[in-house]
Amino acid sequence: LERLEGLQHWLDRTAVRDLPPAAMDWSPGPQMNSVAVLLAHITGVLHEGIDLALDEPPSRVRAQEFQTHGMSSAEMLQRLDAVIDYAREALPRLALADLEKARTDEDGPITCGWALLHALEHAYLHLGHLQLTCQLWRQREA
Repeated sequence: LERLEGLQHWLDRTAVRDLPPAAMDWSPGPQMNSVAVLLAHITGVLHEGIDLALDEPPSRVRAQEFQTHGMSSAEMLQRLDAVIDYAREALPRLALADLEKARTDEDGPITCGWALLHALEHAYLHLGHLQLTCQLWRQREA
């Protein structure tokens, strides 16, 4: 939860809060994602990881994340806030022993702990992409 809150704080205060609408949909090149798409994907990954850890069916529609456009930075940060709130509510329900319990994702058997770790690792991977995209946008403006 602490790492999720760190992600939330960094995105809100440092990277995304002041981006203009054009920056949210800007892509640095072909086959590269915009800030809005990256945020949609990060929130989707995190929500799915928590769902899997709780052994609840994921509500995520991954393909929709990559169609995200026309969203303000405030709207996208609200999505992230909602996932962090979900984590605050959900994660205390898990005990340490639950981390070893079997779960199943689209690729097959996993554990509860793996679902959470994978979601966090994947989110931070895309945080790096988001940081670079924001830097490239700001360099473009300079």
